[in-house]
This record gives sequence, structure tokens and C-alpha cells, in this order.
Amino acid sequence: MNIAHFLFGIFGNASGLFLFLAPTVTFKRVIANKSTEKFSGVPYPMTLLNCLLSTWYGLPFVSPHNILVSIVNGTGAVIEIIYVFIFVLFAPKREKAKILGLFSFVVAVFSGVVLVSLLALHGNTRTLFCGFAAAIFSIIMYGSPLSIMRLVIRTKSVEFMPFFLSLFVFLCGTSWFIYGLIGRDPFVAVPNGVGSLLGATQLILYFIYRHSKSDPKKETATEEEEGTVEMPNQNQTNSNRTTPQEERV
Repeated sequence: MNIAHFLFGIFGNASGLFLFLAPTVTFKRVIANKSTEKFSGVPYPMTLLNCLLSTWYGLPFVSPHNILVSIVNGTGAVIEIIYVFIFVLFAPKREKAKILGLFSFVVAVFSGVVLVSLLALHGNTRTLFCGFAAAIFSIIMYGSPLSIMRLVIRTKSVEFMPFFLSLFVFLCGTSWFIYGLIGRDPFVAVPNGVGSLLGATQLILYFIYRHSKSDPKKETATEEEEGTVEMPNQNQTNSNRTTPQEERV
């Protein structure tokens, strides 16, 4: 049982690393163009908060036998900090202020959780407090692609939902879900079970709409209606596209 727990944790680390590295394509473009264009920077500080809280939760004095959770999320936190730094460097003033504000919020929330758990809580109470905090933001992170799935259904096109990214959402969520079940840890199992379900839904949508052709006019109208455009408009570029979902990992 311990061996299975360890193996699923290792697999979760590998698939999680792929998820954290997925936006590198976006940031290569940002650096090359010296502009964030219409990309959204919101997912990066929010994912950073999830990584920080999960890293803290996995430490031995908070929750025993979860060091693999700390390893992958600690790595993810470093990667997300780099993303936030690059985004702020090339973002316009208004967006820069917005992301810096979110980053300050992340630091404040994480610092608050750390201080409360160290100074006011002990034993099982500390585990419950940190576990709930980590689980809530893990669910928020996994839930972020919901708008992309809605866009796929409305446009009947998977152009904005790459197969391998959806696959690794499913694999990452499933491996950590099983890891949590084996370790009898609901704070790992529940949010990653949600992630596994959402990843499976994305894969189902991909196979339903994979042969459908997208309608540029419909995509533009849908993006404007959604009010969450996270890539340049088609009038700006028709090549080298980066998907909105990449922005949310």
C-alpha cells in the first residue's frame, strides 16, 4: 500500500510538472514581442497561491507522509513566481498594477495561513486548517478551464483546448486523487477528484468536436460576449496562437 502511495505521488509529480510548464509557450511569445498583448495574468498569482498553500500543507509538521505534495507544488511555486515576474515586466501599467495587487493578496493570504498555523494551531487542528485552505484554492485552480469548455461547446471547436494539456489535467488530477485515497487524505483526494472529473470532461469534449471547423466570426463574437479574451484577436494575428487554457495552468 505504501509503495502504491509513493508511485502515484511520483506520477502526480511528473504530470503536475507538465501542467506548470505548459504556459512557457505563451511566455516565449511575450518575451519575443516585449508585450503581454491581451493575455490575462490573473491565473498565475492564483496558481501561485495554490502552490504555496499545498507546499505548506505537505510539510511533515503540518501533514505527515505528504512530502511529495510539497515537492511538486514547491517547484510549481518557483515557476509561477517567474511567470508573474515576466508578466509584470512586460504588462501595461493598468494590468501591471492589477497583477501586483493580486500578488500582494497572495503573499498576505499565505503569510496569514502560515502565522495562524504556527502560532495558534497544533496537531490535527493545524492539519485541518491548512488542508481546507489548500483544498479550496486547488478547486479554484482546477475550475478555471470551465469558461474554455463553455467556449468549445458554443463554437463547436477545440482550437482553444489543446489535447495534451487536457490530457495532463486529467492525469495529474487522477494520480493525486488516487494518492489521496490511498493515504486517506480528503484534502488531497477531493480537489484532485474534481480536477480529474474536469479533465475527463475536457477530453470527452475534445473527441466530440475534434473534427469540427471553427467559425472565426462566431469565435470573435463569443469571446467578446464572454469578456475573458486571453489571446490576441484574430485581426491581430492568425498564426502562432496560444490557447486560453494555457493561461490557466
